[in-house]
Order: sequence, then C-alpha cells, then structure tokens
Amino acid sequence: MRFSRRTDWNTEESELALAHRLRVEAGLPIADLTASNPTRCGFTYSERLLEALHDPGALDYDPQPKGSLAAREAVCRYYASHGAVLDPGQIVLTTSTSEAYSFLFHLLCDPGDEVLIAQPGYPLFDFLAELCDVRLKAASLVYDQGWQIDAEAMRRAITPHTRAMVVVHPNNPTGHFTKPWEAEELARLCREFSLALIVDEVFLDYPLAGKSWSFAAGLEGVPVFVVSGMSKIAGLPQMKAAWITVAGRSPAQQSALDRLEVIADTFLSMNAPVQGALPVWIEGRAAIQAEIRARVAANLAELDGQFTQLPAAQRLAVEGGWYAILRIPAVEPDESTVLALLERGVWVHPGYFFGLPESGWLVLSLLCSIEEFSTGVTLLVDYLKTNQVSNITANKLKC
Repeated sequence: MRFSRRTDWNTEESELALAHRLRVEAGLPIADLTASNPTRCGFTYSERLLEALHDPGALDYDPQPKGSLAAREAVCRYYASHGAVLDPGQIVLTTSTSEAYSFLFHLLCDPGDEVLIAQPGYPLFDFLAELCDVRLKAASLVYDQGWQIDAEAMRRAITPHTRAMVVVHPNNPTGHFTKPWEAEELARLCREFSLALIVDEVFLDYPLAGKSWSFAAGLEGVPVFVVSGMSKIAGLPQMKAAWITVAGRSPAQQSALDRLEVIADTFLSMNAPVQGALPVWIEGRAAIQAEIRARVAANLAELDGQFTQLPAAQRLAVEGGWYAILRIPAVEPDESTVLALLERGVWVHPGYFFGLPESGWLVLSLLCSIEEFSTGVTLLVDYLKTNQVSNITANKLKC
C-alpha cells in the first residue's frame, strides 16, 4: 500500500517514551510533572456537570454550519467579560482548537504556503501543518528579564509565500502574554505584508496576576482569527468543544466568515448535545478556573522555594498558563537528564520538545497535586545538586 508523503512520520516509540512505559508497567512510582489534563489532576467538578448533555432537543437534527445560535451567544458573553463585543455571526464552532487550526490553514493557505509561529511553542502545530500541506517557519521569542516577541525576527522570516502568523496568548509553555505594543508591531507587519493573524487564547483565563485582554476585540486593518475552547476555559478537554472568532468588521472578515461557513458545513463535526451544553459549561467556568489558578500559584511557589538551593539554575519568568521553564546548566543533553530523572521517579519534559535547544532546558507542568509536585521537585533539585554540580566541577578541573 502507498501512503501520502504528508503522513511519512517516524512512528517508532522514542527512547523517552519507552523508558516511561516500562516504568509504568513495572509499577514503580512516578511524580508526573508533565500532567496537563485537568480531569486527571484531582480538581473538583460539579456533580451536575453532565446533566447539561441530557437536553431532549439534541435528538432533533438541525445542522447549522456555524453551530447553534445559543452556543455562539454564550461564546459572545464569554468575550464580553474580556472587554470584546462580538456578534454570534462572528463565531464558528469546532470540535477542537486543532480542527479550528485546520479550518484556518485551509482557509488562508494553498499547498506549500507558509505560516510563521513564535517558538518556544507546542509541537502539535508541526503535525497540523503537514496534514494541511502548509510549511511552518519559526521566529524565536527572546528572553530578557521576561519573554518578548521579536518583531524584527518575524519580519526577517516573512517570504512571498507567507500567509499568516500564529501567536499563542499567553504562550505555551513560556507563559508570555502578548503586550499591546507587541500586538501593534504584529499588526503593522500584517498590514505591510497582507497577512492574517491567528491567535490561540486557550490559556487566556489563567494570568498569574492582573486581568488578561483578548485579541477578539480586533486590530485595525488586520484579519484576526481567535481560537479557544472548553479544554482550558472549563478544564474539559474530553468534551471537544471549541471555536473560531473572526474579529473586526470589514469586507475581508465577511468573506472569511462566508468561506469558513462552507468549510464547517462540509464537515458538520460538532455534535448537538455538546452544543446544547456549551452555555452551561461556559457560565459555570469560574469555580474550576479558581481552583486551577490556586493550584498553579501554590506549585509555582513550591518550585521557587526549592530552587533557591540551585544558584546555577533559573526558573524563567512566567505570566500565565500552567507551565514553567527551567534553565539548567547545559552539561549534558536534556534527554539524558530526563532519563536520569525518570530513573529517580520524576517525569519532566525536555526543552527541545517545545523547540528550545537540546541542552540546558526543562519544562514542567504546574497542574498536578501539590503533594506530587513537591515530591517531584524535591527529586529534581536533589538530582541537579548531586549530578550536575559535580559535572560542572569536573569540567572546570579539566580546563
């Protein structure tokens, strides 16, 4: 059988995945500092959460390409709480943000066209782009007392094949919120090169301080497409409910909505019970969000407290989301460090998983229980103190 080149991936189990699987199968303890699924991290969900799926009206098949009006009105109310006034006609429901990206890549790009994306970033984009016959070009975020978008790096990466930029607000895993002045720099580039701006706001409700703002209010003269969904907003990744917001009002926006409606009508992928439940889940988001924010703050404080023992390492600044990036001495490949940590009973991400260099970076989720997180960080700090400090000393002696 012949397969398409777009699926020509290496599907063999990686060394890291194999080591993790074998430890799990052996029943050995693992403090999982990669956990990102809220439903498996001990949060309290309403006992009546699933009642919203029992609406008898869901038995009626009423295909609406953009999704039910009631669900889209609920999305508009959500954005109103972030200061963005929208019309339900600007919303297109999808089953996931992954599907939303797929719709947008097909809307904006022909095969071989390019999309710019800031890195570090989540590796899912690579697979989505390949499946849509789109090429990704990375433009690195810079770190100087905090993460920043490098608009000039974006400019240098633009070619005649570039069709859009992707910004994650706040970024995953850096936790960087796009500042208004950065948004204006991006808007200037989009206007100059006739580009669209795709903004992923799944972590928008998780600032570590202050109140977040949304791109859904639009940027002057720029086609802005905002994606988000229930996975993070209500801690419900299994419900497969998301959307695209087409921000602003102009002939270009209306044309985009018309074309998106045809794309959505072609698949009609979102099921009626979830559409019916969406308003209830959006309106009930406050409790789970407060619980997640409290967990993230507590685990970040625990990490900072223990990291005072490691003057040669650094926890990078984070403004939102639920990840933290660690800068550690680059004395060995991060994969070796992660394997050694796994042997001691703690599981973390190597930085290269998110597009960081292959040595000197670890990424932790701040979502797991406080007890598990504390245990994992203790194991991590002990390893870095005993192993990497001794390696640094040995290297100095060789010099």
